[in-house]
Amino acid sequence: MRPESSLFTFWEPVEVRFKDIDLGGHAHHSMALVYFEEARAGYWRDVVGRGDEDEVDFILAEARVRYHRRVLYPQRLKVGVRVSFLGRKHFIMEYLALGADGGELVSGETTMVMFDYAEGKTKRLPPEVRAAVESYEISAESHETPVGPQGQEE
Repeated sequence: MRPESSLFTFWEPVEVRFKDIDLGGHAHHSMALVYFEEARAGYWRDVVGRGDEDEVDFILAEARVRYHRRVLYPQRLKVGVRVSFLGRKHFIMEYLALGADGGELVSGETTMVMFDYAEGKTKRLPPEVRAAVESYEISAESHETPVGPQGQEE
C-alpha cells in the first residue's frame, strides 16, 4: 500500500500543527487521517467542484494507513490524492504525504460511500461526479485508467 508519487497529479499542502504532536515528539498516529481528510476536501473542491459543507455527500466506510517515517513539527506536507476506483455507490481514494524534504511519510487508502444524509441511506454516485473524476483522472498523463468499471457491484 505504498503508491508511487508519479501516480498523483493532485497535491494539497497541509500544515503540521503543534497540537498534532504527541509525547513521542511526532504527529499522533490519528493525524494521518486528518491530513488525508484535508487533502480529500481539496480534491472534492477543485476536481469535483463541490467545496461547501452541504455538498459533501459521501461517508467514510474504511481507512488504511501506513507510516513510513515520523511526521515532525513544524512542517508543511504535500499530500497527493487520487481516485483509484469508482463503483456504483463507492469510490476508493489513495493518499501519499510527502515531507518538506520530499520524503514519503505516510500513505493510505479510504473507501468512501455516497450517502444521502437526509434519507440516512447510501445512494448511487451522481453522473456529474463520475464524469468530473473520470475526466480528471483519465486525462492525467502519469497513468492510464485508475478508475474501475461503472457497472461493478458494490
